Amino acid sequence: MTVYIDPPTWPGHGRMWSHLVSDVSFDELHAFAGRLGIPERAFERDHYDIPSHRYAEVVRAGAVEVGSKELLRRLTGAGLRRPKRRGPGAETAAG
Repeated sequence: MTVYIDPPTWPGHGRMWSHLVSDVSFDELHAFAGRLGIPERAFERDHYDIPSHRYAEVVRAGAVEVGSKELLRRLTGAGLRRPKRRGPGAETAAG
């Protein structure tokens, strides 16, 4: 089981965030997040948003630290990437 986390360099809602992904399956990712008590609402399409204050805890639990480009490469290579939809109707699209 391998999950990956990038550095907390993504700003939002007054704090910095990391992304947590799996290169195997969403089931693996959800199981890992569940063991840490990461709420389901933190899951967005293909990753969990992790606030910077939880970064070290997630790494101690076994997430492998990688850069953002490497994280995206692994996610895409696994066929698990679900990009945001753009254009008309994207706000109401399921996914």
